[in-house]
Formats: sequence, C-alpha cells, structure tokens
Amino acid sequence: MRLLTVNVVEELIPGPKETGLTAIDKRPQVDRVRVGELGLAGDSVCDTKNHGGPDQALYAYAEEDADWWSAELGREIPTGLFGENFRTEGLDITGALLGEIWRIGAEVEVMVRAPRIPCITFAHRMQEPRWVKRFHQAGRPGAYLKVLRTGSVGAGDPIEVLSRPDHEVTIGHMFGAQDPAKMQRLLDSGVDLMPDLRETAQRVVARA
Repeated sequence: MRLLTVNVVEELIPGPKETGLTAIDKRPQVDRVRVGELGLAGDSVCDTKNHGGPDQALYAYAEEDADWWSAELGREIPTGLFGENFRTEGLDITGALLGEIWRIGAEVEVMVRAPRIPCITFAHRMQEPRWVKRFHQAGRPGAYLKVLRTGSVGAGDPIEVLSRPDHEVTIGHMFGAQDPAKMQRLLDSGVDLMPDLRETAQRVVARA
C-alpha cells in the first residue's frame, strides 16, 4: 500500500456559476509536501462552507477505483481529476472503517473520517451526464482524512493501517444504504465521529 501521487492546487479554475472559482484542479507534486492539521502546504479551499477544516483536511482516492471509472467512462482519470490530494495504490479505501488510522511515510498519521459527497462543482468538473447520481450509485467515493500527526509526504511513501475500530461501518457502508444494526454498533463503539455522521447513524437507528 502506497501513495502514488500527492496533489495540490496550482491554479484556481472557474466552477459552476453558483460557486465561482474552485480549487478542485489538483496536480501531482515532484517534491515532498508538508502536511499540517488543515491539509497540504500550498493547497487551498474556495468553498469553505462545505469543504475543508480538520475533518476534511485531505481527500484520498484509490487508483483501483480510478481505473474502474476509466473503463466505465471510456476516458482517462488522471491523478487529481477528482480533486484528490492523495492517489493511493493497494489500499481498499471503500472498505476502510470510519475511525481507522493510517500512517503515511515515516511521520504522518491520519484518521478516516467520511466518504466524499459529490457536489455541483464536481459535476461541473467532470462534464458527465447525471454525474452526481452515477457517482453515488457506483459506491466508490474515496475518503476524507483528518490529520492526527503532521509531517511530510511524497509519492511512493508506504501506507500502513495502524488501527481499526470495533465496528463494521466502512466508507462504502456510510455512503450507501445504511444498515440499522451496523449503525447501532458504530454508535456503541465509541469511535470519534463527525457530528453529521453521528446524527445520520442516530436517525437510521431511530427509524428501524
């Protein structure tokens, strides 16, 4: 398991008229990049209402899922196209548990926080029919990461799973149809959850 690329915005580009400029266009970096609590040095977030902050400091997407999309869409999915900071190889991001902790390289540690929810900026970027719906249906959302330990990262750095919490709710489960029993185990596990994910789990359990 390793980082294929580390991607940072180099130039803001026009997004949909509702949002204006966007930092979704990430480009791979040759040198090592410093990782702080709010993400990669030199990166930026335009829509701070819906993106960024400690719980969305980094966005990781798997090469294997990008390859799947490439075959599905009949086009290349180059690193950074989805706005990801990390393109990974050999790591099942969809199967990662909420609260799982990874070490990247020798220094950086991150926690898996939430699946990526597609938005109008992402749809504008892709220029594919019904993109938001198709992205949901595919169930390959990638994961937002919280930085627990700062340091630097670079292409080729190994990724190690340091710990996995005692529940069964993966990025894929949280993104798709949510099972009440699994949501209850998630809540009972005591894992650190983003407030909106905790509320979602509580609603699923209450409706059961």
